[in-house]
Amino acid sequence: MTREQLETHQIPIYFAAVLAAVAFGLMASDSARHLEALVTPAIAVLMYAMFLQIPFLDLRHGLGNRRFMGALLLANFILVPLLVWAITRGLVEHPAILVGALLVLLTPCIDYVVVFTHIGKGDSRLTLAATPVLLLVQLALLPIYLALMLGDSNNVAISITPFVEAFVLLIVLPMLLAVLTSLGARRSRTVAAWNDAWAWLPVPAMALVLVVVIASQIAVVLRDFDRLLPVVPVYIGFMLLAPVLGFIAARLLRLPATEARSVMFSASTRNSLVVLPLALALPEHTRTLAAAAVITQTLVELVCELVYVRAIPRLART
Repeated sequence: MTREQLETHQIPIYFAAVLAAVAFGLMASDSARHLEALVTPAIAVLMYAMFLQIPFLDLRHGLGNRRFMGALLLANFILVPLLVWAITRGLVEHPAILVGALLVLLTPCIDYVVVFTHIGKGDSRLTLAATPVLLLVQLALLPIYLALMLGDSNNVAISITPFVEAFVLLIVLPMLLAVLTSLGARRSRTVAAWNDAWAWLPVPAMALVLVVVIASQIAVVLRDFDRLLPVVPVYIGFMLLAPVLGFIAARLLRLPATEARSVMFSASTRNSLVVLPLALALPEHTRTLAAAAVITQTLVELVCELVYVRAIPRLART
């Protein structure tokens, strides 16, 4: 199989990974739970493989693209929060689930969104360049949004530590290693061969992420699924409407198709793996359901991303 064939068949590969993960997570739940320790390393490997495909000298143009940055901020921090507020009003009677849903839906992804954007024919370089801005803005606004949307349930202390740790481990370190690898490839045949070999790995690495996340968490979600049922329509509604908001923001700022796709992926992809530690740090009476709500969003999102990579390029053609 060639690299082109591997990329062409990536969607069936990902669906197979999801099915295998669900089966393993249910049939060997005790063993599968240990895969949780591999989530961060697996994402880091995925990001390194992805970064090796990106010409980093072009990233400096990302922040200078004011229309793209404007559309990204409009979608993620104005339109999406309004959507989240509207669709979570039915969870007010379920405060633990509400906290978990707000934590994950109000925070745009800063890691594997780059990969999905690349697969979905968006401008992954612009998305990557925007990650520090997305991180800083969500750090500043998340406590404000929570205070406004939780109302009487507002008893949540937010720490920036999980965000910073995730940014360093999942963005900074893989990116630095990728830059060093690219520089070394110009001087060493061995490093060049290493670089070429990693060009095969974005698809297998994404499949690995799907397996470790879903297999390690599916049993937890199913255990509390009856209590989590109210949040499932919320997540499905978000996944249907968020790309539309991204498309609207892109159209308002008159972005070309590749940049519009990037905004649509960013608006739709949430920071679930980063905010999970925040949910686990909540008071004991809240943390279990809040964390399960975050994990449920992860599972819904990963399946929807497999649809997005085909649907979004068709929706944003021009």
